[in-house]
Amino acid sequence: MATQTNGDENGVQQDKPDYDAIVIGAGFAGLRIIHNLRNLGLTYKGIEAGTSVGGTWYWNRYPGARTDSESWVYILNFSKELNDDWTWKERFPRQPEVLEYLNHVADRFDMRKDYQFNTKVKSCHWDDTKKVWTITTDAGEKFTCRYFISAAGVLSVGRELPFKNHEKFKGESYKTYAWPKHEVSYAGKRIAVIGTGYVVLSTLTMRHLLIIHKPPRATAVQIIPVVAHSCKELTVFQRTPNYVLPARNHPLTEDQDKAIKSRYAEVWEEARNQAFGMSMVDSKLTMKDMKSKEHHRRMLEYGWEIGGFRFIFETFADLIVNQEANDIASEFVREKIRSAVRDEETAERLCPDYPIFAKRPPLGHYYLETFNKPHVRLVDVKNNPIEEITEKGLKTSKTDSVTGTDDYEFDMIIYAIGFDASTGAYTQMDIRGTEERSLGEHWAEYLETFLGICVEHYPNMFMLSAPQSPFANLPIVLDNTADWIEKVIGYMEKNGYKTMEPTHEGQEKWCKTLNDSYNSTVLPQAALQAGSWYIGANVPGKKVSPLFWFGGAPPYFQICQQEVDNNFPGLTML
Repeated sequence: MATQTNGDENGVQQDKPDYDAIVIGAGFAGLRIIHNLRNLGLTYKGIEAGTSVGGTWYWNRYPGARTDSESWVYILNFSKELNDDWTWKERFPRQPEVLEYLNHVADRFDMRKDYQFNTKVKSCHWDDTKKVWTITTDAGEKFTCRYFISAAGVLSVGRELPFKNHEKFKGESYKTYAWPKHEVSYAGKRIAVIGTGYVVLSTLTMRHLLIIHKPPRATAVQIIPVVAHSCKELTVFQRTPNYVLPARNHPLTEDQDKAIKSRYAEVWEEARNQAFGMSMVDSKLTMKDMKSKEHHRRMLEYGWEIGGFRFIFETFADLIVNQEANDIASEFVREKIRSAVRDEETAERLCPDYPIFAKRPPLGHYYLETFNKPHVRLVDVKNNPIEEITEKGLKTSKTDSVTGTDDYEFDMIIYAIGFDASTGAYTQMDIRGTEERSLGEHWAEYLETFLGICVEHYPNMFMLSAPQSPFANLPIVLDNTADWIEKVIGYMEKNGYKTMEPTHEGQEKWCKTLNDSYNSTVLPQAALQAGSWYIGANVPGKKVSPLFWFGGAPPYFQICQQEVDNNFPGLTML
């Protein structure tokens, strides 16, 4: 689109950008910030790589994908009418329902017209002279704007395939983070599922199925119970076991739905005041407050039975910061694994040896019980890694004691190798700020932001669900971030400021606060040991650094509010 011009007060012609703001992404974050830009009365354009809205829930459409957040707080909370007219079917909704919800939001508020779909952003460059961003697409289109807003998502960039000779495989192959829209048939096929990504398959009929997993969230933990129903053989190749917590999923009754809707404001406020943005009340009892081992166990049994992440947050208040408390909770889960899985060797292979929460624990839907089925086997590939992909399947480095082979043949390979989390969405684009500074090159050396929302030397760039933002239920965080961005832009517009970026001191202070908070937990060494994606340890060569704020959502919201109350001292506006 050609740049427009208009005259200033002296009659001098100046470049006028095509839009006030350009938004990248049409998932939860993109739709939420569009609502805020409308409040400001700005001109804007959305750009989305997919053919429709949905973001993560558009791309990760493999059968069986579902949320780990309870549905009643996995919403865009900007309209009471929207909350009232949408009814969730389950406690933890599946991918088709989440996608249906986002499409409902886009249609109800006529947001689809605001987006250019099927378009990837190639570069975003700041012009120091004109004070505008130029956004260039993969088709060569160029759009200019004053405010560049990325809503690209935390888990939106899949990892490159790391396996030797993967291109030689002659069967079918798929990547879970770019699942095809057409139906994939598994009947009668030998299938391999490899990696760390989200993989959940529908009922299969086959002679042999292989899964290799170290899921960042719930991937293979979701797939295994489903495929085990109908496949002839299921071989699970596991690199790192997980602390799988019972989901206790259930359909929502009409009475439950009415009860939630009658107190939605209270439910949302409860989530805003919970450490990780969930509608629950954090425990106030530390491990030492409990008088006996019996008291410890009773509290942990409560968290186990009620399901979801309540095991983490409604049991020991110091589970993440006290190693002794973490050890007790970790061993409790290992005991549950041993009691659920009949075969002792298999049970021990399923027991993690790192502290709980060093990796995000997935929620299970009869995952552990699946290993009691006679046709399901578990192979440890931590000490017997994949050597290469072959024309017919794959080879491991040595013969496995359970399967008795190192050479596997398949008709289909499904790659679930996970994501280049958080930073990947930004480093895949060529983002350049003042003096053509490359954001990707800078973050490769040192990851730094201000509140996980903006970055020094990148004027008028805002980010949602970005690096160094809170590790919490995403919609709760987005609700705060989008409103904060609206307040910053509104303040700039009201006071005639053209540019905004963090002060050097403000950014340094935030990074120190974030790292100090992270280092006060049991996570640093444990997350490194577990190869956790939330410090980047799952991507070879990526700089290991906390990608998120682990200090809890409420303190983060307070820091953001202090900026608003004091007219944004952490920002430089000119």
